[in-house]
Amino acid sequence: MHKIFSREYWQDLVKHPAVRWNLCYLLILTVISLVLAFNLNLIVGILVLVLAIIGGLLSAHRLRALVIDAHEYLVDLTYQVQQGQQEALLEMPLGMIMLNQRNEVEWINPFMARYFNLEIIVGKKLGDVDQDLADLVDEHINDTKPTVVNWHDRQFEFLVQKYHHAIYLMDVTEYERMSQRYQQQQIFLGNIYLDNYVELTQGMSDSDVSNLHNYVTSEISEWAANNHLLMKIIDDDNYLIIGHQESLNELEKKKFKILDTIRESTSKQNSPVTLSVGIAYGESDLIKLADMAQNNLDLALGRGGDQVVVRSTNSATRFYGGKTNPMEKRTRVRARMISQALQELMVQADQLFVMGHDKPDMDSLGACLGIRRIAEMNDKECWIVVDNEQTHSDIQRLMHQIDNYQTIKDHIISPAEALEKATDSSLLVMVDHSKKSITIAPELYDRLQNRLVIIDHHRRSEEFPENPLLVYIEPYASSTCELITEMFEYQPREGAGLNKLEATAMLTGIQIDTKSFTKSAGTRTFDAASYLRSAGADGMMIQSFMKENPHSFMQRNHLISRAKIENAIAIVAGEEDQTYDSVTAAQAADMLLQVSGVDASFVITKRADGMTCISARSMGDFNVQLIMEQMGGGGHLANAATQIEGQTIQEVQDSLIDLLKKTEEDSSKDKSEE
Repeated sequence: MHKIFSREYWQDLVKHPAVRWNLCYLLILTVISLVLAFNLNLIVGILVLVLAIIGGLLSAHRLRALVIDAHEYLVDLTYQVQQGQQEALLEMPLGMIMLNQRNEVEWINPFMARYFNLEIIVGKKLGDVDQDLADLVDEHINDTKPTVVNWHDRQFEFLVQKYHHAIYLMDVTEYERMSQRYQQQQIFLGNIYLDNYVELTQGMSDSDVSNLHNYVTSEISEWAANNHLLMKIIDDDNYLIIGHQESLNELEKKKFKILDTIRESTSKQNSPVTLSVGIAYGESDLIKLADMAQNNLDLALGRGGDQVVVRSTNSATRFYGGKTNPMEKRTRVRARMISQALQELMVQADQLFVMGHDKPDMDSLGACLGIRRIAEMNDKECWIVVDNEQTHSDIQRLMHQIDNYQTIKDHIISPAEALEKATDSSLLVMVDHSKKSITIAPELYDRLQNRLVIIDHHRRSEEFPENPLLVYIEPYASSTCELITEMFEYQPREGAGLNKLEATAMLTGIQIDTKSFTKSAGTRTFDAASYLRSAGADGMMIQSFMKENPHSFMQRNHLISRAKIENAIAIVAGEEDQTYDSVTAAQAADMLLQVSGVDASFVITKRADGMTCISARSMGDFNVQLIMEQMGGGGHLANAATQIEGQTIQEVQDSLIDLLKKTEEDSSKDKSEE
């Protein structure tokens, strides 16, 4: 009991805030009680005083016992936690390595030691113990989140704590296998379409048609079976395939050799059949998956057919094939249907706007003039949107001739004027292009993107309007002017037809795009040219439109003089401090194809707006479109281009050369596998 009166006893007791406040509270209550008791009666006061002293001592004793018990509990708990931590570090199924400043192993837990065959590695440098692990540390030392890596033929979630010099590895091999198995079992849908089956079979006997269909179906069935696919015949020229992601990965590795097999085999039978395939994956909703597959097939057909388009909701579009030029369609049924559909849309519209691409050429502006005339024949007002600041010399000469035709001149307006005139009932027609990025009036496109018609002869690209009212894209055609010329046959006869200037401009567009009827000119091209000549197209005026100014002529020849030819490919790199017109660069690329031994040409120049541009041309055996698409551009198999921002001519040239080398290596690899 004597301890209760010692100084140390009370110091230990009152050093805890909670106890100190309780004692103060009891003391205050005791003092108040004593004052009241002594005021009431002396004896009662003495009795309360004795009880207060006894109660206070007992309370203090119990409080001190509670403090001691709590302290002992915390000490015991701390020991247990520390012991548990040590045991967890030793027993946990997580690899852990501690390093020092010199990158030497200071500590390793038993789980991790198993991967080193229980050898003593403490004190050794990590690179001396396992170089692969050291490389992983160097590669992921700045990562803030765990990364799945491969090590010792297993997969780990890998994390490096740079400031603590700690390495953590959790074995997730089984989980990754389950995830991979899930991904491989995902369903994909594909639509296969025979591009030119209808045209091929029109002149065949029933037995020949049956033999051709049976052969193609047999080849596709065998190909599907070999790749574990379900194939169903939808129509004579349409098939459905269903398979797993694992099979799709293998098909992509083989680059869909079925396209080459069908084309080459049927070509030997003088009935060359090409396939277009649209494949979609990565979507659990089968209806959405089917819609996506159809959209991918439409994209493949819009790009000219003979190719495969593979796309999911969360990945970039991948293209395979596209090695041949689109085959000309001999039937004009589609031209008639498009012409009638365009008439119906015109009737519903209050006015039309037609525009080509920026820096318009003769095909672009000639097509605009053709659409304006069709609108006039249907009693509709049509405005041609032109930016006079972006015109080349041939367009300037055409605009000068238009001054003599007041009606046409009055209907040519600037993009700003078009934006002011546009209403919700207006119809916008985009000709000779289908991409907003190269249109002459992007603001007008945004205003009327839900009232849009597209007429073009370039291959369809990924950058395509979402909901156009009408799409007429025929990559087989020589020019947009050819497509529009065919529509005049199905227009009302009451109105005035093409005048001399319009017919001349459209024929000039065809002549320029076909290089004077030497490239991409089919029978329908000559039919269109004949119609335009009968409408009054003037050959002498065409020659005047096609004349070059001396400056462009000299610039083109200067570019050609800088050409370097290697492996049948000519590459021209312009000067960094010299700007060239895009038409001049394109003409230089065309001229290089006339050199013996040149199968493809690429002309790299600076444009006035600072963009670095490539004009690419080929004789048809080399697909320049695929090359340009990988550099952000597009076009045709034999005629493509791209514009690159923020890179010098030398950087673009280096990227192009690397891409050409990779393409050549892939081609050589494919041939060796065959």
